[in-house]
Amino acid sequence: MPVSQRYDAVVFDLLTALLNSWKLWNSAAGSEEAGLRWRKAYLGLTYDCGPYRPYEDLVRAAADIAELPRAAPERLVARWSDLQPWDDVADVVGALARKVPLGIATNCSMALTDAAVFAVGVKFAAVSCAEETGYYKPRPEPYLAVLTKLGTDPARTLFVAGSSADVPGATSVGMPVFWHNRAGLAFTSDKARPMVVSNTLLPLLDLV
Repeated sequence: MPVSQRYDAVVFDLLTALLNSWKLWNSAAGSEEAGLRWRKAYLGLTYDCGPYRPYEDLVRAAADIAELPRAAPERLVARWSDLQPWDDVADVVGALARKVPLGIATNCSMALTDAAVFAVGVKFAAVSCAEETGYYKPRPEPYLAVLTKLGTDPARTLFVAGSSADVPGATSVGMPVFWHNRAGLAFTSDKARPMVVSNTLLPLLDLV
């Protein structure tokens, strides 16, 4: 993809592409290993969920699957305001906000979405979350909802994924995808490929 490519808007995954939510989950779980086990269980429940179930209920159910104490999900929610953006978010996302409208599509409840967006420290033109749309990503509804709010063509709206599941999800509605892969995770889907894979957001400055 040539660096001269321009987009009319950029939409971000919130809890992984912009925020280091892994750190918070690990802290609430008590260790990195327990946090990873918990998060994997949560993602499995989310992807198989169907119509929206409360985010906090999925977090608690995943803690039970991961054999964590019930206090772990309570700690996670109580510490939600401790979420921190990745180190390049302020510079890169701040610069993009001066160029094009920015949006969020996230798997979260409305209340926790508001708190997480506040933690990013950047103003977004449109935000959609799972509770509002009635479904979790990678179903199309959350992506389509933010596109409707932005009023932009999917092909002209770049999606910044935080996980591999967002790649086929956003691609399925016609959005090109930049995968912000901080953890260096393997890509397992054969349904779609990201346009760019990077462990930093910095390449976005040349793409948008």
